[in-house]
Amino acid sequence: MDRARRALFGALLALASPAFAQDLEQRGAPAGQFDFYVLALSWSPGFCELSGGAKKRDQCNSGRGLSFVVHGLWPQNEQDYPVFCEPSGRFVPRMALEEAQGVFPEEGLARYEWRKHGTCSGVSPSEYFRLVRQARDRVRIPESFTKVTSDVKTMPMEIERVFMEANPGLRQDMMAVSCKRRVLEEVRICLDRDLRQFRQCPGVDRAGCRYGDVVIPALR
Repeated sequence: MDRARRALFGALLALASPAFAQDLEQRGAPAGQFDFYVLALSWSPGFCELSGGAKKRDQCNSGRGLSFVVHGLWPQNEQDYPVFCEPSGRFVPRMALEEAQGVFPEEGLARYEWRKHGTCSGVSPSEYFRLVRQARDRVRIPESFTKVTSDVKTMPMEIERVFMEANPGLRQDMMAVSCKRRVLEEVRICLDRDLRQFRQCPGVDRAGCRYGDVVIPALR
């Protein structure tokens, strides 16, 4: 393959990648300097199916019945996103973790999300977890997702449509469905910094699932 054809192939491969436009991590960026938030809601049965270490997680125990759970609240810019903004962010006070209870499916995830994303918010751990709760409460999970008793195959745009119907003001260009190996992974919804309004996020939208249809694994 000559150089020109290799370059063209590489460009097409990048455009086909679900992570396109979302790979621009800015590690160690200044805290508090970002444009908007992305609320990532993980489809718990999909995570458990896709994760190799899921059997070790309480989240994946049979009978939990978890549907969408909070993966994280991510500070985001139009073209990139900051991560691990403060080296001192490893320590999370117990009082702050109490704010995270009932928001994240597991405490370990709350700790990690603070280190990777919360440190970029420009607020304290306690305030960050309160913001996560506020963002979660801002988004209504469609009732149909609490009744998935068997695997369902559908198109990503149909998942977006159901979320839009449940959340007035939410549009297709304000969210993205994430998938892996044709399995629903999560739904990502963009919010203003004050978390009051949904907002456009072309980069996040473009990075959404590109399969024609995906499987929504049944509740466990």
